[in-house]
Amino acid sequence: MTENDIAKIVVDACYHIHVKLGPGLLESVYETILYYELEQRGLRVERQKPLPLIWKDLKMDIGYRADLIIENKVIIEIKSVEKIALVHPKQVLTYLRISGCKLGLLINFNEAYIKDGIKRIAHNL
Repeated sequence: MTENDIAKIVVDACYHIHVKLGPGLLESVYETILYYELEQRGLRVERQKPLPLIWKDLKMDIGYRADLIIENKVIIEIKSVEKIALVHPKQVLTYLRISGCKLGLLINFNEAYIKDGIKRIAHNL
């Protein structure tokens, strides 16, 4: 399964969640439900996975925590904010560099239409 195949499944799941629940809930609620939905669709999903950051010979056990990592290929960063800040896409790109994943989806559930809340970020894809 490619990164693009995974992204299609994620977007579809987000659409169904957003239609049913709408905007305005906590990020942790959307994260929990999306995790559940993706597992129900047969994907291997890791939640709040700490990943190390390595700088030269210094290894920090937790460089960051990914909201969701799907099939060790796609990182999902979930937000429920009024507006995505300029730093959020940069944060996802940094996560991609550190993890070795090639595709990230920044998903803001606090939009009237979920299609307006999904930003695709690629690194060496």
